[in-house]
Amino acid sequence: MRTRLRWVMGGVILAGCIYAGAVHATPASQFTGTTVALGHFDEFDVSLHTIPADIWQSQQRTVGQSDVYVQSNVWQPGGTTGWHSHPGHSLIIVTAGTVTDYEGDDPSCTPHVYTVGQGFVDGGGDHVHMIRNEGSVEARTYAVQLIPAGAVRRIDKPHPDNCPF
Repeated sequence: MRTRLRWVMGGVILAGCIYAGAVHATPASQFTGTTVALGHFDEFDVSLHTIPADIWQSQQRTVGQSDVYVQSNVWQPGGTTGWHSHPGHSLIIVTAGTVTDYEGDDPSCTPHVYTVGQGFVDGGGDHVHMIRNEGSVEARTYAVQLIPAGAVRRIDKPHPDNCPF
């Protein structure tokens, strides 16, 4: 009974947080995200490195089940994702045009510009960001996102005080 009550209360709290975040959210505009693939994974622990290990290393460990999404994202000129976060991290690859990423915790609202063939990482969790197409042609990315199983993939967030737009 206690476990069931915890699940119910957790669901109520999560729903309230999602609702509260959506009330003041900054909506996406001229942006479309499409799920290309979704995979479900059990726990894993992978660690790889070159010899010597100081040249390159990669580590990934999960506790509990995960969902992995492959997202195709398209921005028309002037398009934006709106401010948002994800419950896990993302690897993002630019495949057309140019995208500009803004970080919600950067006091100077410094633009981070990425062009075709470049990639960047969204750390997820409490990391709030917005990606815009400030160019004159369509921009496209693919994102691979690792999140807790069953979690909401995208969480809309209010406009932070650091960016004037």
